[in-house]
Amino acid sequence: MFRRLYDAPYLLLSLTSLFWAGNIVLGRLAAGHVPPIGLAFLRWVIASAILMPFAWPHIRREWPLLRGHVVVVLVLSLTGIAAFNTMMYWGLQYTPAINALLIQSTGPLMIAFWSLIINREHLSFGQFAGILLSLLGVFVIISRGDPAVALHIDFNVGDLWALAAMVVYGVYSALLARRPGMSPLGFLTVTTLLGSLMLVPFFVWERMEGVPFHADLKTLAVVVYVGLFPSVLAYLCFIRGVHLVGPNRAAPFFHLMPVFGSVLAIAFLGEAFRLYHAVGYALVLAGIAIATLWGRRSAPPPPE
Repeated sequence: MFRRLYDAPYLLLSLTSLFWAGNIVLGRLAAGHVPPIGLAFLRWVIASAILMPFAWPHIRREWPLLRGHVVVVLVLSLTGIAAFNTMMYWGLQYTPAINALLIQSTGPLMIAFWSLIINREHLSFGQFAGILLSLLGVFVIISRGDPAVALHIDFNVGDLWALAAMVVYGVYSALLARRPGMSPLGFLTVTTLLGSLMLVPFFVWERMEGVPFHADLKTLAVVVYVGLFPSVLAYLCFIRGVHLVGPNRAAPFFHLMPVFGSVLAIAFLGEAFRLYHAVGYALVLAGIAIATLWGRRSAPPPPE
């Protein structure tokens, strides 16, 4: 069963979007309760602690590969682990989750841009059409089926942080095609550990500044979730999914995050299911189908 899951890229990428949608919802919930750097730091410390016992044999065996790609691994640790999540949590201190989900929908465009710059990988017509169609589905969900609603969404400094975070994550996603040929488990553990170490001085600074940090059950629940689901499980799924289908074919799955986010709101916050939800979901899924079925892959995956 696990082997079939390991070789099912579209299921892996769907789970990634589900876990990351939950991360945005809880990141907003934690705003003012857990400081952004502290949340990012604890997230990756927990993830590293969970991963290390399982990954250590892989890391020892793959150490020569790691030493030969030090620069790439450091950049991936900085962009995908240390910087992206901290910037997104910082943005969620000032912007509602709906804005962050909307901004995360720019992910496919960011990935396409940086894949072109870094890997010379062009979007096929099918990938471009799929991205536009799924982006239209996101717009339908966000605007609640009324284009006039989109004109009244308030953007603020938090949105700029979230947008900058997506630019950084585009770099990370494109560079994944150049990661060393390590196992996903070994690679993720090394990058989470390095990303945690990069955050140490900023975490110390945040504590010295006296930013409020509430140590209670709410904090514990948030930290445990972000340390396990959007960190360990989502990143393993994402790395493997990109390995199997490439960054451009994986990119449209970012548009599932607003879909899952609205579903979570309906299930846990009591929001009603409307016709625009169904229309938006259909457009997103159609866009993903077009991008994956008629998209092409221009670069082979790195060896395992």
